[in-house]
Amino acid sequence: MNRWRTSAGRYLPGLLASVVVAIAARSLASQYDAPVMLFALLLGMAMNFLSADGPCKPGIDLAARGVLRLGVALLGTRITLEQIAALGWHPVLVVVVSVVATIVVSMLVARAMGFNVLFGLLSGGATAICGASAALALAAALPAHPGKERATLFTVIGVSALSTAAMIVYPVIVRALGLDPIDAGVFIGGTIHDVAQVVGAGYSLSHEIGDTATVVKLLRVAMLLPVILVAVMITRTRGGHDSGERPPLLPWFAVAFFGLAVLGSLGVIPAPLQQFGSNLSTWCLVTAIAALGMKIQIRELTRVGIKPVLLMLGETAFLAALVLGLLWLGV
Repeated sequence: MNRWRTSAGRYLPGLLASVVVAIAARSLASQYDAPVMLFALLLGMAMNFLSADGPCKPGIDLAARGVLRLGVALLGTRITLEQIAALGWHPVLVVVVSVVATIVVSMLVARAMGFNVLFGLLSGGATAICGASAALALAAALPAHPGKERATLFTVIGVSALSTAAMIVYPVIVRALGLDPIDAGVFIGGTIHDVAQVVGAGYSLSHEIGDTATVVKLLRVAMLLPVILVAVMITRTRGGHDSGERPPLLPWFAVAFFGLAVLGSLGVIPAPLQQFGSNLSTWCLVTAIAALGMKIQIRELTRVGIKPVLLMLGETAFLAALVLGLLWLGV
């Protein structure tokens, strides 16, 4: 009992600080209809003095690692096999091809631009799968290195900003191209980074387009598991973490993600519990990104230069063009 109290006293201040920032971010995001991850990140960065050596540091570190992994695991409650089967094979093929191609091209371009190839995996995965959530999940699977947190935060900022812009621009593209409701839903759900922006863009066009876009987006979320496994295998091939220790081939949060998805598909998890898990996942991820924001110094983000911005813009444009091309070809 004394040991538990000691641990609670050590971690509680930082955890509470992260949760308070997450609550403030959710409130502001609801009021201004903006990405909650972006608010959590910016508010966390404004409170970065808390991560200096002091009572809040251990809890902030725990929120940035443990709470993050819990949030990723609970993402599995959003996926069911019935949702995927209802789409048919065509949208599934579009999602698989676009996700794989975007990540591979991102890694190749990142290497050509002089970045670590893992930054291409991080930014490409965030663009191709589910925005800030994917960035956090992949960061949890990648090895620790001095620039990892800065790269993660930059990726979260980039995908949040680009996702908001896409929510405004892509419905205009859909109307201009005259896409039918199914293709429009596949395009919206297959290209916009974050779930909230997919929902906003899809239902702004029609209920049918919104439903299709949401399911396609959840299918992209399901691609998170194999991409995490690829990230772990790359890490193991490169020798693992700085300590020389290789991470497990199947991280516990990836196993939990898959297990929850399977249990939800089998109907074992009641619908209210699935909804609770989905909501808790969002809270965990928002809390984790708030903690990550507290751990970064703002001046470090100003040093990234223009090349990472161009990389993420290129990834977003490539994904949109590829999905449109696949729809046009009827792949």
